[in-house]
Amino acid sequence: MAFEIPENLHPDCGPIAWLLGTWRGNGHGDYPTIEPFQYGQELIFQQDGRPFFHYLARSWIVDEEGNKVRDAAQETGFIRARPEGKVEVLLTHMTGFVEIWYGDAASGKLEIVTDAVARTDSAKEYVGGKRLYGNVEGDLLYAFDMAAMGQPLQPHLWARLRRA
Repeated sequence: MAFEIPENLHPDCGPIAWLLGTWRGNGHGDYPTIEPFQYGQELIFQQDGRPFFHYLARSWIVDEEGNKVRDAAQETGFIRARPEGKVEVLLTHMTGFVEIWYGDAASGKLEIVTDAVARTDSAKEYVGGKRLYGNVEGDLLYAFDMAAMGQPLQPHLWARLRRA
C-alpha cells in the first residue's frame, strides 16, 4: 500500500511521519512472571498539522490458530515531536498507570525510554520500559522491554504489523 505524507504535516513530525495510519498484525509476549502468549494488535497514529500525533493501541490474546480468545491491553496518548528528531511521549493505560517517555526518531526508527511512571493503588507494579519501533521492509516492527513485578528491564513484547 502506498503511503503519502500529508500536506499539513508539521515539520517537526517529519522523522516520525512513516508511523501515520493504522497498523495491524500479530506479536508475542513473555515475562518471568507470566506464561508466554500470542496476541493480535492494532495501532493507530493520527495527526492534524500540529507538532504531535495521537496514538491509540488495542490488543487481544489469540490462540495457536490466530483466533481471538479475549481482549487484552489498551493504551492511548500523544507523541510530541520536537526539533531535530526528539520526541516526548505521554501514554495512559487502562491497567492503571501513566508514563512519560523521551527519545529520538530518525530514518524509519523511533526509540523511547521511560522517564516517569505513576500508578493507581490497584495497578500492578511497573517501574519502566524501553520501546523500539522500526520501519522494516514497509512493516512496523517493535519491541517493548519492561521492568515490573520486581524484575529487571528485559524483553516483554515484540510484533510485526502491516499498514492497513
